[in-house]
Amino acid sequence: MTAARKTLGISKTATPKVDAKTGFNVTGARLETLKERAKDQRRNPSEAQKALWAELSGSKLGGVKFMRQAIVGSAIVDFSCPSRWIVIQLSTEDSNPDVNELQDRKLIEVGIRVLRFSEDEVLDRIDSVVREINTEINVPFDKRSARRKAGTTATPRFDEGAEG
Repeated sequence: MTAARKTLGISKTATPKVDAKTGFNVTGARLETLKERAKDQRRNPSEAQKALWAELSGSKLGGVKFMRQAIVGSAIVDFSCPSRWIVIQLSTEDSNPDVNELQDRKLIEVGIRVLRFSEDEVLDRIDSVVREINTEINVPFDKRSARRKAGTTATPRFDEGAEG
């Protein structure tokens, strides 16, 4: 049984926040809601998430540890690699591209590298997806300079309780 995914919209009248740090980290009831939603998503993964997790789990990819359905800032990401400051997002056919772009931009602004693939891409060409991920985890990355380029000093929080 697969849980229905909620979809989000973006208000066209909303003005962007000047500081990427504002609204990124969450606490209290919102954090608890995110934790419950992430736990539910780990229990009910899509076929693409299962296939990619089979390739990433157990430090199979270059000895690097990945977590699934992790809370990063104010978002739940499909896969995260805190040691390399990388998140991997899978887009469903019916996902809102504006929401995806906004979420990716918020993560990039705080110095996180975002790799986004469609679920069809993962299911049809998993070898090339894994090669692309492997290439990115081996690229030297300085999170401080990435945050400086984005114009912020926010330090995102990877939720450590999201291992699979």
